[in-house]
Amino acid sequence: MTDKPQTPNQFSEREALLFHSEGRPGKIEIVASKPMATQRDLSLAYSPGVAVPVQAIADDPATAYDYTAKGNLVAVISNGTAILGMGNLGALASKPVMEGKAVLFKRFADVDSIDLEVKTEDVDAFINCVELLEPSFGGINLEDIKAPECFIIEQTLRERMNIPVFHDDQHGTAIITAAGIINACLLTRRSLRDIKIVVNGAGAAAIACTELLKAMGVKHDNVIMCDRTGVIYQGREDVNQWQSAHAAVTDRRTLTEALHGADVFLGLSAAGALKPEMVKDMAPAPIIFAMANPEPEIRPELAKEARPDAIIATGRSDYPNQVNNVIGFPFIFRGALDVRATGINDAMKIAAAQAIAELARERVPEEVATAYGVQHVFGPEYIIPAPFDPRLMEIVSAAVAKAAMDSGVATRPILDMEGYRQTLRARLNPTTSVLSLAYEGARAHPKRVLFAEGEEEVVLRAAVAFKEGGYGTPVLVGRDDVPDRLRAMGVANPEEYELHNSRISPLVPQMVDFLYGRLQRRGYLRRDCERMINQDRNVFGAVLLQLGHADAMITGVTRTWAQSMREVRRVIDPEANRTPFGIHVMVGQSHTVFIADTTVNERPNAEQLADIAEQTAAVARRMGHEPRVAFLSYSTFGNPKGTFLEHVREAITVLDSRNVGFEYEGEMTPDVALNPKQQANYPFARLSGPANVLIMPGLQSAHISAKLLRELGGDSVIGPMLIGMEKPVQIAPMTSTASDLMTLAVLAAGGIAR
Repeated sequence: MTDKPQTPNQFSEREALLFHSEGRPGKIEIVASKPMATQRDLSLAYSPGVAVPVQAIADDPATAYDYTAKGNLVAVISNGTAILGMGNLGALASKPVMEGKAVLFKRFADVDSIDLEVKTEDVDAFINCVELLEPSFGGINLEDIKAPECFIIEQTLRERMNIPVFHDDQHGTAIITAAGIINACLLTRRSLRDIKIVVNGAGAAAIACTELLKAMGVKHDNVIMCDRTGVIYQGREDVNQWQSAHAAVTDRRTLTEALHGADVFLGLSAAGALKPEMVKDMAPAPIIFAMANPEPEIRPELAKEARPDAIIATGRSDYPNQVNNVIGFPFIFRGALDVRATGINDAMKIAAAQAIAELARERVPEEVATAYGVQHVFGPEYIIPAPFDPRLMEIVSAAVAKAAMDSGVATRPILDMEGYRQTLRARLNPTTSVLSLAYEGARAHPKRVLFAEGEEEVVLRAAVAFKEGGYGTPVLVGRDDVPDRLRAMGVANPEEYELHNSRISPLVPQMVDFLYGRLQRRGYLRRDCERMINQDRNVFGAVLLQLGHADAMITGVTRTWAQSMREVRRVIDPEANRTPFGIHVMVGQSHTVFIADTTVNERPNAEQLADIAEQTAAVARRMGHEPRVAFLSYSTFGNPKGTFLEHVREAITVLDSRNVGFEYEGEMTPDVALNPKQQANYPFARLSGPANVLIMPGLQSAHISAKLLRELGGDSVIGPMLIGMEKPVQIAPMTSTASDLMTLAVLAAGGIAR
């Protein structure tokens, strides 16, 4: 029921602290959206140029949305009184969580967000602080504030402020839960008006879920709410006003009694609160939402054992039907901001729930189905969309925006809804969803990945994260002290890690035989092969991969890319009829560009360039993009004339003869490939938009361009990814972080980089 970590064993404490501290501390930074290079830029940005929009806003406050970032800026605000279920740890301790929430807003819905931690537990002081911030923000997301204070705070701020105020711990959970209940009722042929619900838990999320379900048609008399003491019934005195609003007229007093014949169990309480015998006493085909975290009220396997006909949802990512707030809040704010809504009302919440429910009933995209191992059709194991479903941005945001307009809280209605949906699709980069899905796919289909440099701390950190994240089994190459190194990093049982030491491995004779059989006609003696097996970790690791002791291999942090490639090539050949090459992937918020070949072929001929283009286009498609390929040069269609152009022009002819299923064009300069205004000068060109696959004419230009962009550009960089080898092997840059190594490992094992 949360967008926060549910399984602490996915990473070590050390890894978590390093993630938050390495490089620039924290997870967010401020980046200027306008050029700030010259004195004139600064004069326009500040004094005297800034006086013009200041006066415009003073004359018409609504223009603040036109001249400032207010319309796409949400404040994530907490006082730290209910952090992650960890309790009241104070405002400062909540900052990592609030920064994380801000990152999720940007990642999932392109909403700019900043965290604010307010050092007070006084309700009035907190309300006054937040209320006074209204001019700065387009919306307020309240987070991790304990009940019952959170009810007072949110209600008061909603009444006083003219921008959306949303307590996600309450309403985010309620919206996703409601979507799941809608679909569970549909599958079990129930009506919302008739279902009998038992809510176990009487905190903020439980009350919000109850209120939303009643607003959607569930009858008041059909809901029984319980807390630690038992049923909240009319006349009970030890409850607050928000709980008493849901007091039932009933003679049932315990959870066990309440559940007799109930259709739905809605748990927002504590681990183990729901017993198998209680599940047996529920109505046929019971609907169970066990959302306590990290341990649910009942494990799904226990519930299924008691009632095989049950439909079950939890807050955990390792079971089907995860109730995850990230499915909702980014897109709810996206829609509300885009119509400049004055609030988020029940109509918008219900629209979001219905849109999420309808999305789950549509055919699951292939990449989502593969990653999560879910059914391709709506069913008991898939009543809630996967968190990384790329369609959420468009469908939920548009539904919320329309509901805001229909309910009268939108101050800037959208006239062209189809055009709006297209802009939503364009706001996010498909690569980010595909990468997230690749990680989920690794969990669903874990592989054995060999880390050839197992004595390096960064490699060990990546291996530990790979194992503890459930992505597969790390196979380490290293010496006898590797277990001690793991123990020093906080690994409790380093003996669980598979370690291959060339000095003592019983596999060495077989490995030498294999390598000598491969190299004996290339000038190598048997003792040369013995030396390489014993002393060269890349050769040793590559032979292990060839002999089937791993599914993929990662190396590169201890030596140059070219040296690692030479060593790997002694053992592993290119795949039949393929040209091996490297791709750098530049990933921005709303775009991805694939650059090839950046690592292998110094002067590729026309056939090789065509092969590289085809294979890079295939990688682009596996990462969610429709490829538009540009063959780059210093010349655009012969201007200026030159002597090193024929192989690029011939590559176009080669592709013409192959009838490939993607757009391509060339030769052209980078600005023509990437800038629509420049492209307009060549109306005959075959690209329908800016290129996203750039095929370089030679290794010098490719390697220089990729390295320059890595060091000077603002994009994240993946790679280089090695493509076209007969076995999945990736060579990372020497400067790689543990996260970089993890990404390459997952892409290699998952078949995206192949």
